[in-house]
Amino acid sequence: MKYFYLIAGIIMLAACETKVDVTQTLAQEEEIKIQRPSALDSGKFFELEGKKMLFGGEDSSQHFDVTDLELVDEQFHYGIGREIFPALLEPKFTTVEAVDSLWEDDERFLVAYKGQDVKAYSVKDLTRHEIVNDVLDGEPIMAAYCILADLGAIYDRNYDGEELTFALSGYTYYDPEVWDGLDGFVFWDRETESLWWPLIGRAVSGPLKGTQLLEMDKAHWKDITWSEVKSDFPNAEVLISGQDYERPSSWDKEVNAEFIVENFKQ
Repeated sequence: MKYFYLIAGIIMLAACETKVDVTQTLAQEEEIKIQRPSALDSGKFFELEGKKMLFGGEDSSQHFDVTDLELVDEQFHYGIGREIFPALLEPKFTTVEAVDSLWEDDERFLVAYKGQDVKAYSVKDLTRHEIVNDVLDGEPIMAAYCILADLGAIYDRNYDGEELTFALSGYTYYDPEVWDGLDGFVFWDRETESLWWPLIGRAVSGPLKGTQLLEMDKAHWKDITWSEVKSDFPNAEVLISGQDYERPSSWDKEVNAEFIVENFKQ
């Protein structure tokens, strides 16, 4: 009987230690969230001419109209401005052979392929750009990666003839019920200035609110290593590292938002 009590004691001790470990881990994760600057507390939300606005940059024309925002203000972080991350508009590429010596075999890449076209985007470069607007086999696509949620994907930008162009809003957002409560970058599209949250795959404010973010058919993209790029896609075009561009001061906003919402609402 004494052995029974001894074993029971050991199990109870282990359970207590496990509970303490889990509690500490949750507390640490919550502390990390608290350390990230709250957009609400730093005044990024404000009212202008009867509309609820979200700071988008030093130029007042860059602010977002979020009057119909479906997300919770308190769960937004940062607010550094929407043109800080250089989301590419006209990416430049090179060959696998030309950059082979620059990459380790285990480096991670997103690869999109269709027809004769193959495009390879290193996750390291995507961490800097977050979004690369591109074209594959004549169709507009987007390579995107969020380092906070470790989420990368290739998306279509063609909404049945209506083309959208994406960039980073300068905000992250978290929901304790989504993706284990991890922060995820908030996108915006230049044509309608709607905000999108990829972790739920749809637009969350603006003219396109509720519209589905179109992930490309997984038969046409992969998350693989540089070694696999070389063996499986030796003719791929590889995104050149270190690109930047002059941010446009204005943008063509001729897009049929009502058509997109009607046909692609999630």
